[in-house]
This record gives sequence, structure tokens and C-alpha cells, in this order.
Amino acid sequence: MKVLLIKDVYKLGRAGDVKRVADGYGRNYLLPQGLAVLATPGALKQVEAIRARAAAQRAEQNKEMSGLADLLKNVVLTFPARAGETGKLYGSITTAMIAEALSKKVGATISRHQIEAEPIRNLGEFRVLVRLTVDLIPEIRVIVHREGEVVELPSTETPAEDVVAEGDQA
Repeated sequence: MKVLLIKDVYKLGRAGDVKRVADGYGRNYLLPQGLAVLATPGALKQVEAIRARAAAQRAEQNKEMSGLADLLKNVVLTFPARAGETGKLYGSITTAMIAEALSKKVGATISRHQIEAEPIRNLGEFRVLVRLTVDLIPEIRVIVHREGEVVELPSTETPAEDVVAEGDQA
């Protein structure tokens, strides 16, 4: 099925693109959600108008979120966790836990769906991407350390409040 995207769709394309998608995906998700229309000759005549409207909307969103992106660039989150001798965690640090800690630290609502990372299952320092808009993706640092250990951060950064992983309470 060929569809014309009306809005930006994550991991598919931007507004105004014509994409070939599976029939079920188009019929059951893209069309009912108003994200796309069938790529008919009449719809294809509107491509430039859709692209212009989407570009203006994208620029407005980027302008609104740029302040939050600047805040997120210097964020360091620390998570104490129980781990074995090899550094493997008894559990994991999930995107939901990262989003909750980030929301508390920054004061803005961050969804777990905006966090681009696999669950963290080892001790160490990790770089995690936060997808605010299609074009605005700041990177934060997540440090997972053994419970009871003190983490030393560079003096320019302030540590996040230690967040106890679910199921790790004593």
C-alpha cells in the first residue's frame, strides 16, 4: 500500500513523503490515526503544501524545546544498584526509571518512549539519547554504580538524587 504521510512518523518518514507500507500497518494504524492518506493522484498534488506546513510546525516545536534540550545536555543521572562480582546487575535500569528520574531532575515531563536506550544491565557509565522532537535529540549520561559506593563526578556537574531501582529496596 502506498501512503502519503501527513505528519512525521518516527522510524518511517517525514510529512510529505510517499512510502510503501504493509497493508495492515497502513489500514489499521496510519490511516485511522490521521498520520497518512492513500497516495492517490489528487493527494499527491498536495505534497508541497503538506511539506511546508510540517516544516513550519517542526521549526516551532524545535524552538519551544531548545531550552529543554540545553538543560538536558549537562544532565548526569546516577542509579545505585545491586550487582554481582562481574558487574552484572540483579535486574536492570529501564527507560521508565530513567524517564522518571529525568523528569524529577529537570522539572519537565519526559516519557519513557522518548528515551532511546536498551535496559541497562551492567555497572558503568552510559550515554542515553532523549528524543524531544524529530531533529532535537540531546544526550545525557547515566551512571550505574554499586549500592553503597560513592560516585565521583566532575566538579561542574551536580549529581542527581540517587534513585533506588525497583525491587532493590532493602
